[in-house]
Amino acid sequence: MTDIDTSAEIAENAFLPTLYEVHARETKSVTTADVPANMGQGEAKSPARWAYERLALYIKKFEETLNADQEIAMGFAGSDAGVLRIEGMGYFDPDILTFYGETSDGARTQLVQHVSQLSMMLKAMPKQSEKEEPTRIGFELMKSITTSS
Repeated sequence: MTDIDTSAEIAENAFLPTLYEVHARETKSVTTADVPANMGQGEAKSPARWAYERLALYIKKFEETLNADQEIAMGFAGSDAGVLRIEGMGYFDPDILTFYGETSDGARTQLVQHVSQLSMMLKAMPKQSEKEEPTRIGFELMKSITTSS
């Protein structure tokens, strides 16, 4: 039996995120179950906000694979700039993303990037030794999405 959608459901589904991944081995990846119910609802979103919200999902899921001695960082694809320990992320409509944190040598860093240039590698780094608990930015990012959407 084929489900038939109403025109309202078709319009709503056009704004819902579609997600598809295939892996050679078992991994913790983002699934449709991880997408907040309100993520595709509400006002129209800019490319920057869509990118921000989807990256937050990937960051949170990646952090779930880390042990207590690791924190998340991002590598700069196509660059020898090193890695940035992610401590914050934001967007500036319609098309700018910002990443805040520090490099492995402790330098405070901010990356400002156009969504069309987005290419990042998530990486596990040893946590900062002076802190007891590792930083988990993904949880905070997702909290901001589920309360603001």
